[in-house]
Amino acid sequence: MDELISRIMAASGLDETLAKKAVGIILAFLQKEGPSAEIGQLFAALPGAQELAAAEGGAKGGLLGTIGGMMGGGGVMALGGQLMGAGLSMGQIQSVSKEMFAVGREKAGEDAMGAIVGAIPGLGQFV
Repeated sequence: MDELISRIMAASGLDETLAKKAVGIILAFLQKEGPSAEIGQLFAALPGAQELAAAEGGAKGGLLGTIGGMMGGGGVMALGGQLMGAGLSMGQIQSVSKEMFAVGREKAGEDAMGAIVGAIPGLGQFV
């Protein structure tokens, strides 16, 4: 997990606290929305993932997340709202997402990550 956080900090310019928060929000989202077998592979490949996901699992999406939810735009739209509510810009969200999925492909494999991206509508545009 330290490698993932370090790479995200380098790619996005976030400090360690915000990088961990962003990763936790994304992991909690993936755990909720993704296919359980592949999410299990990802979490097994990233020691500490379960703890970060649990820490952010109850996070609220702020105003943008609320608006997305009211418009029926849960899923990736709500995830973006949560990340923006945590203080990330759109550019930082893209940097975090791309780096996180690159690490996921390295650690859990292309098949697992491809199945996760394929199972969550709209996720492919961020990774």
